[in-house]
Amino acid sequence: MRIYTTSCLCPFLVCLCFIQKCYGASHHGPSNVPSKNQTKLANGETEVHHRPKRGWIWNQFFVLEEHMGPDAQYVGKLHSNSDKGDGSVRYILSGEGAGTIFIIDEVTGDIHATKSLDRERKTHYVLHAQALDRNTEEALEPKSEFIIKVQDINDNAPKFTDGPFVATVPEMSEVGVSVLQVTATDADDPTYGNSARIVYSILQGQPYFSVDPKTGIIRTALANMDREAREHYTVVIQAKDMAGQVGGLSGSTTINITLTDINDNPPKFPQKNYQLYVPESAQVGKPVGKIKANDEDLGINADIKYSIINSEGANMFSISTDRDTREGIISLRKPLNYERKKTYTLHIEGVNTHVDPRFSYLGSFKDTATLKITVGDVDEAPVFSIDHYIMDVYENTPSGTEVGTVTARDPDSRNSPVRYFLDSKEEGVRYFRIDENSGVVRTTQPLDREDMPWHNITVMASEVDNPSLLSHVHVTVQVLDVNDNAPEIATDEEVIVCESSRPGQVIQTVTAMDKDDFANGQRFSFALPSQLPVNPNFTLKDNEDSTASIIARRRRFNHLTQELYELPIVVWDGGEPSLSGTSTLTLRVCPCQRHGRIRMCQGEAFLSSAGLSTGALIAILLCIVILLAIVVLFITLRRSKKEPLIISEEDIRENVVTYDDEGGGEEDTEAFDIIALRNPAAAEELKFRRDVRPEARQHCGPPRSRRSPSVELDEVDVHEFIKQKLVEADMDTSVPPYDSLQTYAYEGQGSPTGSISPLDSPGTQSEQEYNYLDNWGPEFQKLAELYGEADSDVTT
Repeated sequence: MRIYTTSCLCPFLVCLCFIQKCYGASHHGPSNVPSKNQTKLANGETEVHHRPKRGWIWNQFFVLEEHMGPDAQYVGKLHSNSDKGDGSVRYILSGEGAGTIFIIDEVTGDIHATKSLDRERKTHYVLHAQALDRNTEEALEPKSEFIIKVQDINDNAPKFTDGPFVATVPEMSEVGVSVLQVTATDADDPTYGNSARIVYSILQGQPYFSVDPKTGIIRTALANMDREAREHYTVVIQAKDMAGQVGGLSGSTTINITLTDINDNPPKFPQKNYQLYVPESAQVGKPVGKIKANDEDLGINADIKYSIINSEGANMFSISTDRDTREGIISLRKPLNYERKKTYTLHIEGVNTHVDPRFSYLGSFKDTATLKITVGDVDEAPVFSIDHYIMDVYENTPSGTEVGTVTARDPDSRNSPVRYFLDSKEEGVRYFRIDENSGVVRTTQPLDREDMPWHNITVMASEVDNPSLLSHVHVTVQVLDVNDNAPEIATDEEVIVCESSRPGQVIQTVTAMDKDDFANGQRFSFALPSQLPVNPNFTLKDNEDSTASIIARRRRFNHLTQELYELPIVVWDGGEPSLSGTSTLTLRVCPCQRHGRIRMCQGEAFLSSAGLSTGALIAILLCIVILLAIVVLFITLRRSKKEPLIISEEDIRENVVTYDDEGGGEEDTEAFDIIALRNPAAAEELKFRRDVRPEARQHCGPPRSRRSPSVELDEVDVHEFIKQKLVEADMDTSVPPYDSLQTYAYEGQGSPTGSISPLDSPGTQSEQEYNYLDNWGPEFQKLAELYGEADSDVTT
């Protein structure tokens, strides 16, 4: 107990009961022991030391918890030096629990606890004491503070906050392997006595486990515990306070310990020999049986891999592991044949996939068993000699021609007869039939290679004794070629002939095509029909490479005179026997650029150069029609508007019509034909014979000298022709109402000076070369053609 003293300013004296008694004894009787205020001298006398009188003798108060007596528990006493014992001093108590838990005698200052206290709820109380004069209620001393501590007793047993506990430890563990640590708590005061000092002990679970008395760590106490023998253990641990002494309080908890598995057991087949029946009709790749080895371990420690270790079994069968059931699934690798082999022997091995090297001393973790498989005889479908037949037959052969033969046999020992037939669902039944007994395939009609060069049919076979068992085989028939198609020339596209083509110029090279098949390549020969007269316009040259060239025989074609020509060509193939065909080509005359670089007619050239599609042309035409309709509507509205009459003679209006059309020069050969003006008879003939195609004229005899056009027209009576036209114009009732002036001018003939044009003047061949005119562009193309024709005429 610690005693606190104060200076002279403190007026109270606080002490425990036993201090009070000691203090009272010191007044009632002397003592040989010197007090603290005395010093014993050498001669036996004592020297008294005087000090100022203290107002308080202060100390802490202690009260035991859990007091169960009938009377209030005495705590302590308050006393002031001002108290003479006459009752003139009144003591007052305030603070925590004052008046409810703690009461004080106002006269004597005794303090009592009226209730049972619990240290675990509250360990101490802070109170204030004061001494007052009973008569004047004045404070004799200042208010002072003191503490009442609740003294602990062992009233709380140790407790495990969690529980029951669950723990695991691997099987076959050594002694001393830590399993789990448990901890208990005691609510008592750990600083006072042994009330909170806990000791652990094991009540249940021996001799398998033990517990450390101080730390509560549970360890294995028995080595090599086998999970397969016993898997679960229940351990009860006790925690006792007072250091485990008699009278201490205790608490307990339960720990459920499970041994976890390790791979300490090899797989084992329940028996060493097995038998299995498999019919020969079993499908390849399908399971035919199962086998299983037992393993007492769990999880991955019980995983087993099966294998067939002998070659006889491994060639025909395979085995795999079912991960769920850990069974070995036996499957067929190749087809079985009872007639060839009736039994198979399989040596099957099961091995653990996860082996713990710590237990290698237990031996190899594998086991073997023997499986004998018996093949069952099954009535099988017929078997064809080969898997696929390829046959051939020439085209155009008569119906009933033999194509080939298929053969099938009964694989069973009784060798039942076989019947053949074609699959009626296929298209090949229209062209072929099969003899049901011999398997000979024949045609039902002549075949055409050009129509279908290959035929695919399916032949089916069944046993006579068991028609429900069917087998089938694919047969491919190739139709061989014979020379039965004449060659021909493609006439889909027209041949373009340029107007400027010259004699000997190649117009186009043509090729032929033949539907027949020639193994060494196609060979064609070309010629013009011999029964027809010689073509004056074109000839044909065989290039001897399966092509021919169309060559112009004359110069100067004109599409206005004749636009289309037809050229028959005879083509021979190189087959046996050789066949020939006649094809007629259509040649179209069109103007082309120099040297025929662009073989396209003017209309087509325009559309092609413009790059316009049909839809664009239609849109343009619609726009033009709309514009024309608008113009017509505008003119109609203007004509319907009434014009005022001419009142004044001075209001004279004239209509002046101006024609400013220029001729096209030398290139304008289609504007007006002057020959019609100078030769009326020829004009009338051309007018009524437009529907007849002009025929090429054949000139017999020696060539005549070229005459000038002006000389040929001298014989025409132009004056009479002009007068006739004038009369027709005057008598025509469809002429416009306004005056029209038509002028016919003719300068006459027989100029004394002659023509200054060099075109009609005879002369010798000029030494001047005009080839450079070809490079001057399209403006001088006409001039270049004229000079080129002149040179050609002189050369001819």
